[in-house]
Amino acid sequence: MNPSKGKARRVLLPRSLVQAGWTIINSRSDIEAVLFDDEISPESLHPELRHTEGIALGHTPFGAAEIAAAPRLQVVARIGVGFDSVDVAALTRRCIPLMMTDTENSASVAEHTIGFMLALAKKIIEMDATVRGGLWHDRLSRGHTDLYGKTVLIIGFGRIGMRTATRCAAMEMRTFVYDPLVPAEQVRAAGCEPIDNLNAAIEQADFICILCPKTKETSPLFSEALISRMKKTAFLINTARGGMVDEVALAAALASEKIAGAAFDVFAQEPPQPDNPLLKLANFICAPHVAGLTVEAASRMAVTTVRNIISVFDGNPNRALMLNDEILESAPGSSSPSQLQSDLREIEHAKF
Repeated sequence: MNPSKGKARRVLLPRSLVQAGWTIINSRSDIEAVLFDDEISPESLHPELRHTEGIALGHTPFGAAEIAAAPRLQVVARIGVGFDSVDVAALTRRCIPLMMTDTENSASVAEHTIGFMLALAKKIIEMDATVRGGLWHDRLSRGHTDLYGKTVLIIGFGRIGMRTATRCAAMEMRTFVYDPLVPAEQVRAAGCEPIDNLNAAIEQADFICILCPKTKETSPLFSEALISRMKKTAFLINTARGGMVDEVALAAALASEKIAGAAFDVFAQEPPQPDNPLLKLANFICAPHVAGLTVEAASRMAVTTVRNIISVFDGNPNRALMLNDEILESAPGSSSPSQLQSDLREIEHAKF
């Protein structure tokens, strides 16, 4: 460490950052850590940003207005790998690095994805209700199924996708992978089958797992047309980002039993409105955007997030964890705007 001299640097840390991160940053006498609420409104956040030099973000949106309200800002660090709620271009114009975590929660999200698959196939929630409701003798009418021998389609083959595929293979599933950014040889080397025709793969899959980053190209990814291609016995799982599935079309397909079930950890609007039709369906299960927030993952991400902030203050940022690392290049015009957007998609894809 190379603590700076003089006035302490002010850093905003969200309530969602667990103690492991606070312990590290509080060990630095040259940094003043200030707590803020993840649910804070932009109007309330802006005054806090006036003298802030660093900020860690959970799910708090951080757009051009927030960046403009922070004239002393030197670093933004995400507690995670998604950046759809951050104006990366505005940060880049100010030469402010956006630091990300790495693989800290990829295993956690992969496990949650598998958990959803098992819960849907084995009808865990329904079976629990059968016992509690005194319907023991109806247990064989529930139609629970195996994962063994089934076909799973994984959309997105970044770190989460690869770890999910490994777990599917351990359960002896046939694993399709759709990811235009990953060479077919890399997919085959992982024991999976590369897919270049998404429509055809959807028609064959028993389980479809959305594990790709949210971009303009993938929002929404699963339209009514794609949902209509799914098998009647198929399940759709989204543990990536909300807004990647047409929720109205999905609710209609589930209600009419055109597909067997679905499970979401994420929604287009979070928290979802109480009248969201998905929440009224027995063949839909969900979680409150917590797949990557296990006790262990939260601690790992907190440590990396705080270390990312400190690394920028100390003049030694980890370039591998900097989303917009082109700001480190001294040559003007090294990346065109279109190339920059392509680079950002590929970097995010690799991390997700």
